Amino acid sequence: MSLHPQPILAIPEETARVAHAVLPQGNVYMQMRDELGTLYQDQDFLDLFPTHGQPALEPWRLALVTVMQYAEGLTDRQAADAVRTRIDWKYALSLELTHPGFDFSVLSEFRSRLLANGAERRLFDLLLERCRERGWIKARGKQRTDSTHVLAAIRTLRRLECVGETMRHALNVLAEVAPDWLLEQMDPDWAERYRRRFSDFRLPKEATARVSLAETIGMDGRTLLEKVYAKTSPAWLQELEAIDTLRCVWIQHYHASEQGTPWRSDQELPPSALLITSPYDVEARYSRKKSTTWTGYKVHFTETCETDEPHLIVEVTTTAATTPDGEVMGELHEQLAEHELLPDQHLVDMGYVDAEVLAQSQNRYQVDVVGPVPPDVSWQAKEAFGFDHSQFSIDWQAHQVTCPTSQTSQSWGIIPDRHGKAVIRVRFPQAVCQACPFHAQCTHSPARVLILQPNEQAYHALHEARERELTPEFRTIYAKRAGVEGTIAQAVRTCDMRRARYIGSKKLRLQAFLTATAMNVLRACAWIAGDIHASTPTSRFARLIASAQSAAAA
Repeated sequence: MSLHPQPILAIPEETARVAHAVLPQGNVYMQMRDELGTLYQDQDFLDLFPTHGQPALEPWRLALVTVMQYAEGLTDRQAADAVRTRIDWKYALSLELTHPGFDFSVLSEFRSRLLANGAERRLFDLLLERCRERGWIKARGKQRTDSTHVLAAIRTLRRLECVGETMRHALNVLAEVAPDWLLEQMDPDWAERYRRRFSDFRLPKEATARVSLAETIGMDGRTLLEKVYAKTSPAWLQELEAIDTLRCVWIQHYHASEQGTPWRSDQELPPSALLITSPYDVEARYSRKKSTTWTGYKVHFTETCETDEPHLIVEVTTTAATTPDGEVMGELHEQLAEHELLPDQHLVDMGYVDAEVLAQSQNRYQVDVVGPVPPDVSWQAKEAFGFDHSQFSIDWQAHQVTCPTSQTSQSWGIIPDRHGKAVIRVRFPQAVCQACPFHAQCTHSPARVLILQPNEQAYHALHEARERELTPEFRTIYAKRAGVEGTIAQAVRTCDMRRARYIGSKKLRLQAFLTATAMNVLRACAWIAGDIHASTPTSRFARLIASAQSAAAA
C-alpha cells in the first residue's frame, strides 16, 4: 500500500452532535480530540509507506487507533470493533457514524512497518514534542525511574519439556521449508515421539525414566544436526533460526560425547542470563526477585515528577529479566541526553544505585542520582567500633593506603567482585598487622584487607551519598519517588503491560513505547480536566498516631 497524504478531516457534524448528546461530559477521547487535536499527521509517516501502489488507510488514523487500543489494553479485533461501533472513537478519528471501520489486520501491518523501519518510538516522540510545546516538560527538572517484570508470550517449560519442544519446533520448521529432505532423513520413531506438544503431565515422573527420555531426545537432536550439517545437505538449512536454537539448547543441556548425549545435571547448566527457556522466544529469561519468579523481561519507566506539571513518561527501557537495574542507568541517561530530556535530579531505588552510577551520572551528564545506596557491611561499620574505611588514607595516584597507625599497604590489585564488577583489593602486610596493638579493633583476620571502588570518583561519590542519606534533606527530596509505583500500576492494570503481547525483545520494546504513549495521553487529558496529583496514601492508624504526636508536642 502507498501513502498519499491527505488533510485531516474535521469532525462530521452528525458525529459531533450525537457524541455531545449521548456521551458523558469529560469523555477522554472527546477531550483528547478537542484539546490535543489528532496528535499525528500523515506527513509523520511518509518514510514508512511507498509512493506508488494501492492507497493505504490514513496513517494518522492508524496511529491514533493504536494509541487508544493500548490505552484500554484491547486486542486488534477489539480495537477494530471499537472503531466501527463506538461514538467516542469515531469522534476522535473524524469518522461518520455510518463508517464501517476497517479489517483488524491493518493494525498489525502498521506495527510491522514501525518495526521494519526502526520507528518503534515514533508515536512516543511525536507526542512528547506536543507536550514540550505546551510547556509540560521542563529542562533539567526532576525525574524518577522504576521497573516491572513482564511475562513472555510463551508457556513456561521445564527442562525436559524445553528440549522436547525445541526438537519438535525444528522438525515443524523443516517440514514447512524442506519437507522432501526431512522425509528422507528422519528416523521413523520421530513420527510418534514428536507428533504432539510436550507437556509435563504426560511425561514420566520417575527420575531415571525422565533422564532416559531426555537422552533419547538428545540423540535425536544430535542426529538431526549431523544431517543438517552434512556436506550433502543444502547449506541454507544451517542458517535456519530453529536449527541454530536447537544447536544452542543442546550445548546447554547435554555434554559433548562420542558415545552419546549425556544429560547435564541441574548444577551444570549455564546461568539464567544465558539459559534458553523456550525455543519460541530465545530471548526470554527466567529470573527471581524476592518471592516473584517469572520468565520474560523487565521494562523501566522514567517519568517527570514536578509538582506543578503533569507527570509524563519521558523514556522507556526494556531489558532481559536477569539484567540488574543498575546496568540500565548508562543507556538510560544516554537516551535522555540524545533527546534533550536529562533531569537535574533522578530519583531511583537502591537497585539502580552503585558507586559507578553515582560518579558517571554526575561527571558525564551532570545528573544527581538520588536513592538509597548500598550500606557499608563491614563489622566495624555495623558495630560502630574499630577502624572503618573512613579512617584510612588513600593515595589513588601512588596506589597505596595508609592505616590509622601510619602503616602502608603491601598490595593493590583489581579483582572481580561476586557480581563480576571490577573492584580494588588492598592488603596490608600480615606480620605488621599481627604485631599491631590495635589489631583487634582493625580486623578479625591475620591481615587487614580493604575492598575499594574501582576509581577515586566512584569512591568519593559513594561515601558522600551515604552521608547525605542520613540527612533530613535527603528524606524530603526522596519522598518524591513514591509516586512511581502508581505509574507501574497504571501500566499493568490499565494498559496490560504485565504480559508481552508479542514474541521477542524488539516487539516488546514497541509494546512498551506504545503503552507509554497511551499513558501520556491519559495523563495529559486528566491534567487538562483539572485532576491533581494523588498523594501517597496514609492509613487511618498512621494518621491517628501522627495526630496524637502533634497533640503531645503542642
